[in-house]
Amino acid sequence: MDKYLLIPILPLIAFVINIIFGRGIIKQRAHWISIIAVAGSFVVSVSTLLEVLNGRIINYDVYNWIISGSFKVTVGFLIDQLTAIMLIVVTSVSLLVHIYSVGYMHGDKGYYRFFAYLSLFTFSMLMLVTGNNLLQLYFGWEAVGLCSYFLIGFWYEKKSASDAGKKAFIVNRFGDFGFGLGVIMIFLTLGTLHYTDIFAKVGTLTGHTINIIGYDVDLITLMALLLFCGAVGKSAQIPLHVWLPDAMEGPTPVSALIHAATMVTAGVFMVARFNPLFNLSEIAMNVVALTGAITSLFAATIALVQNDIKRIVAYSTVSQLGYMFLACGVGAYGAGIFHLYTHAYFKALLFLGAGSVMHAMAGELDIQKMGGLKKYMPITYWTFLIASLSIAGIPGLAGFFSKDEILWLAYNHGMVGKIVWLMGTVVAALTAFYSFRIIFLAFHGKFRGTHEQEHHLHESPKVMTIPLIILAIGAISAGWVGIPAALGGTNTIAHFFEPLLGHPHVTATHEEEFMVMGVSIAMAIGGIFISWIFYVFKPDIPQILATRFKGIYTVLWNKYYVDELYDFIIVRPVKWIASNMLVAVTDGKIIEGIVNGVPGAIRNFAERLRKLQTGHLQHYAISMVIGLFVILTLVLIAARR
Repeated sequence: MDKYLLIPILPLIAFVINIIFGRGIIKQRAHWISIIAVAGSFVVSVSTLLEVLNGRIINYDVYNWIISGSFKVTVGFLIDQLTAIMLIVVTSVSLLVHIYSVGYMHGDKGYYRFFAYLSLFTFSMLMLVTGNNLLQLYFGWEAVGLCSYFLIGFWYEKKSASDAGKKAFIVNRFGDFGFGLGVIMIFLTLGTLHYTDIFAKVGTLTGHTINIIGYDVDLITLMALLLFCGAVGKSAQIPLHVWLPDAMEGPTPVSALIHAATMVTAGVFMVARFNPLFNLSEIAMNVVALTGAITSLFAATIALVQNDIKRIVAYSTVSQLGYMFLACGVGAYGAGIFHLYTHAYFKALLFLGAGSVMHAMAGELDIQKMGGLKKYMPITYWTFLIASLSIAGIPGLAGFFSKDEILWLAYNHGMVGKIVWLMGTVVAALTAFYSFRIIFLAFHGKFRGTHEQEHHLHESPKVMTIPLIILAIGAISAGWVGIPAALGGTNTIAHFFEPLLGHPHVTATHEEEFMVMGVSIAMAIGGIFISWIFYVFKPDIPQILATRFKGIYTVLWNKYYVDELYDFIIVRPVKWIASNMLVAVTDGKIIEGIVNGVPGAIRNFAERLRKLQTGHLQHYAISMVIGLFVILTLVLIAARR
């Protein structure tokens, strides 16, 4: 078997074995099969990365999938700079999540099923990033959506979990509808779904338009925006961001995998992969940049006031994904993927750290009911602190290098770039604030939970803390491959991506770069300092501000009422139509009318027919005479003719 084929196939094999034999035979040993499989994928991925670093690009077909006239699609692999990095991110984070889950999910009655779904999730994402054509990407795209439904609603007995799983699946249908139209339009226009052919031909469409309800629309812009619809859904950007915070109803390792290595990163990957298409449309690029910047600021403001530790980190993910799209929208695709790469480690660490806290607190999520956990959980504390420093953009840690690369390249991208740079800089301060709000409320001060909770506080087992330590190393060092020239580095990762993703032309000086960097660092440090004042030095300030600015606080607490708006304009009308038209008319009148009406008609006819059977001889004699009379009459009429 080709070694590249092993990368997605090994997790698929683990899924098949666990889902078939897990319940009756493997049971609580299911993790061994999944961990060994993902570890194998990781090893092959590292080997593949080394080949790509040496200049090799792998692009070949495994077999013909669909052949129908001119429509031909294969199952194939394209492993280049972008895919190689994604393989490392997906397999490394997935492996650590699998190991961590051994401790977190211990004793769960669905243990085998959980590891089966994790393996299927990993397989789906690997198929998505390795494919060399749009249809294979679409397969992986929908498969990760299906797996998210399985895992978010894993504890399906709990209504909130099953509702969250359905919400994730349904909301993504809106984005995927546009994405599907984009795929169809690309095939109808270019006659192919293979990346290399698409990118070779797409330049010929420059200046072409398509008439939609009387308006001429640029064809390339329309295709790019339709594809971006899918990215908005998968990567939880405004207005389809609402599913991701609710996804916290799934087990915490699921949250880490969704937010760090699978599902939500698919949209960023797709936009970067199709950079030759997006680069041809300034409108599409501006839409991507502004959507990312607005989403980043929007989600960061919501995270300021939430108390659920996982939801705060979830809104942080929405915000950081906005950073990645901001980068892609200003043409800095390499910087966007660089941030995706560093974000995977510090975001997985934040979620698994939150899971460690929940493990010690018997499932408690409210940071207002925590406090003083530092002395009970030193490993969790220090690793969570490292992740928070990294996401805040403190110099020397991974998040600093990737985030500042995005802000610097945005600053150099004209007026739109300046606007999104300003928004991204504000987000840097907000990110530092809410990240350290968790640190100060959960790990410092006095414990505010119950006496029973405090009595059982303890550090998590090694099977959970070792992945935290490894991820902490990644949260520190993952960014060192992108040290900019202004700081004496060579920005290795930018040069690595440049042949595939390009690099924006920078005309500004190092002095301006230091200025942008200095502002970003100042905002991060300022956010941490203000958080310290609010929650350590003067802890009564948040309550005073919440009271004084009650309207703003209420709006942020209720997440700008977006869910309520969707409930009013979409959910309720759909339910009304379903109950009053589909159920009452279609089901109640038509379907039930046929199902119940036919037997009813037969019954009524039979009842009337039965009345002919009176049991009286004279009635039967009269009937025979009448019948004979009718027959004779008909015979005489026929004879006369």
